[in-house]
Amino acid sequence: MLNKVLQNKKTVFILIFLVASLAGVRAFEKQLFYDPFLIYFEGDYLNWPLPEFNAFRLFLSLLFRFALNTLISLGIIYFLFKEIEMVKFAAFLYVFFFVILIGTYFFILYFYGSQNNLVLFYVRRFLIQPLFVILFIPAFYYQKQNK
Repeated sequence: MLNKVLQNKKTVFILIFLVASLAGVRAFEKQLFYDPFLIYFEGDYLNWPLPEFNAFRLFLSLLFRFALNTLISLGIIYFLFKEIEMVKFAAFLYVFFFVILIGTYFFILYFYGSQNNLVLFYVRRFLIQPLFVILFIPAFYYQKQNK
């Protein structure tokens, strides 16, 4: 295993850089993205009313953040598996899940408001965090092992 890692130093370095990039997106989230729900969900949100927000700006910010996390995650998937078909399939899944999640997010915001804060919290979490890469890597590894 160690010999394999030493033979692929460049790939390991790129993977470390990509994972650090995901951490950087998280570390600078308040400076990079418009999201009034960052502060809202840090506090006692179950007892607070929803904050005021600009829906168009929030949508663009969520789209930008999801796209940034997606591009970095697709890079990780590519450098781990070196198969462009997996990257294409993962990209399709990312787009599919974004459409479902963003629709659900705004549906909950407008029709349920602060009644479903916990559901809103978790849907938002899937939009702003790179959770799908954590799910896709083991799934693609399993698929590759069973080919």
